[in-house]
Amino acid sequence: MTDVSASHTGRTISVDPRLHEYALAHSTQPDAVQRALIDATNRAAAEHAGMRISHDEGTLLTLVTQLTGARFAVEVGTFTGYSALCIARGLPDDGRLVCCDVSEEWTSIGREYWQQAGVADRIEVRIAPALDTLRALPDEPTIDLAFIDADKESYVAYWEELVPRMRPGGVLLVDNTLWHGKVADAEPDELTRVIREFNDHAAADDRVDLVLLTLSDGVTMARRR
Repeated sequence: MTDVSASHTGRTISVDPRLHEYALAHSTQPDAVQRALIDATNRAAAEHAGMRISHDEGTLLTLVTQLTGARFAVEVGTFTGYSALCIARGLPDDGRLVCCDVSEEWTSIGREYWQQAGVADRIEVRIAPALDTLRALPDEPTIDLAFIDADKESYVAYWEELVPRMRPGGVLLVDNTLWHGKVADAEPDELTRVIREFNDHAAADDRVDLVLLTLSDGVTMARRR
């Protein structure tokens, strides 16, 4: 992979909280169902609510799903179902989203809101270790869109199961790849090193073209060649 010198990185903007709030205010806002699911997550999983994706990231998921014309999507890590709701809304009526998670307790929270949004019939939750679910999928490249947001230590393993199954032109998104900004630390902690190892692995993968977006906590977006 070619090194990019500072002179070729282009201009960047440091997003302070004030600018961040401005950007959020000028993005599509959560509707009533999405807000209700956010509130339900905050009530039922207050200590873990930070695991839910931000609403601007949710909007990105819906837009990318629509723009790619995705019909078959896979999600690794569903939590209370906000990201699944966003992806499913971007699918056509006969589209399908397979959600990989190990918690019936958390995923069950989202079911009511998927129903309210009219997308429950597009979503299939498989409660099992995600690697088992991914390895049970057809080996052929049939996935149009994939989203990884689960245990960070397994990111490389999830990536390696998904990339060969992505159709040419399919899009894979990965959450938390800036990890609260810690990936640039001179002396990263163990979990940050795991994220950095994944980022290096993905960036060196010649099967995809990718960009690491400074949205939310960092979102890697890759297109299968």
